[in-house]
Amino acid sequence: MANSALLADHTTLRVGGRARRFEVAETERDLIDLVTECDEAAEPLLILGGGSNLLISDDGFPGTVVRVALAGLDADVSTCGGAAVRVAAGENWDDVVAYAVEQEWSGLETLSGIPGSVGATPIQNVGAYGSDVSHTITSVRTWDRHDRTQRTFPLTECGFAYRSSRFKREPGRYVVLDVGFQLPLGSLGAPIAYPELAARLGTDVGRRVPAGEVRDAVLAVRRGKGMVLDPADHDTWSAGSFFTNPILTPDEAAALPADAPRFASGQDVKTSAAWLIQHSGFGRGHGGPRAALSGKHVLALTNRGGATAADLVALAREVRDGVEARFGVRLVPEVNLVGVSL
Repeated sequence: MANSALLADHTTLRVGGRARRFEVAETERDLIDLVTECDEAAEPLLILGGGSNLLISDDGFPGTVVRVALAGLDADVSTCGGAAVRVAAGENWDDVVAYAVEQEWSGLETLSGIPGSVGATPIQNVGAYGSDVSHTITSVRTWDRHDRTQRTFPLTECGFAYRSSRFKREPGRYVVLDVGFQLPLGSLGAPIAYPELAARLGTDVGRRVPAGEVRDAVLAVRRGKGMVLDPADHDTWSAGSFFTNPILTPDEAAALPADAPRFASGQDVKTSAAWLIQHSGFGRGHGGPRAALSGKHVLALTNRGGATAADLVALAREVRDGVEARFGVRLVPEVNLVGVSL
């Protein structure tokens, strides 16, 4: 087919076979029409943003892949209310964060350097360094494939949880069109909630510092972990954190070694997937010549050059099974798997 495409060219892991059909939607009308066309024909459909959270099969995708390229940012700014910002789903997330910091709209600065598009952020409830997008999102406007109508969800109906949302729990039903944010005005960022970031900034948890300084510090920390994309650095050829941090019951958490990290998560306890991986014998760089854990951060599975999806799946299984054998905790992928399973 003339508009087939190699999906490895459209993902940050740089793996994935060919899509039977590949389309780019630059307008809402194009996006809705393409989605409706596929649904009416009962054709498999994959919505693609920045490709930063995907592991796609070497066999590719047997239907239509639509890359969302919707563009635009509108803001209503008032001294009392702050900035009410609405951003199209296809905008680059880090570009939006950089623009917000430049405009002195606070609240997004700790989410600097996260790859991907705006439309993907509410699905995964993207977060880092003590902040999630759910802290600033006001609404998410979608195309409902089930009811074939536009539907806007206010914050209270988005069902946000740790790296989850109603959009993730009903996979494939909603296509994000744009996302609304409410951002306070001012040069200071939100209170620092993450100890590592506070230490980097030379301040205390709970204190506020200029958002530009927070962004610079976050980018520096992420680069140090190989979490800022660089085409020349195979250590960044990843999908970011491959596994989520486990949420455990108090009894499950009590069974871990005393020095295992523990963070309150409602009535439960969150621990560190990276700590579990390291203490199960998987160090930085573990793996083979084509697929290996990052040399900077064990949570990232990287394509060292020439890796296949099968290589990365085998590595992910090895790590998951090793952690479960050592600690009785089964790691859950944060990455979306397309045509493959662990």
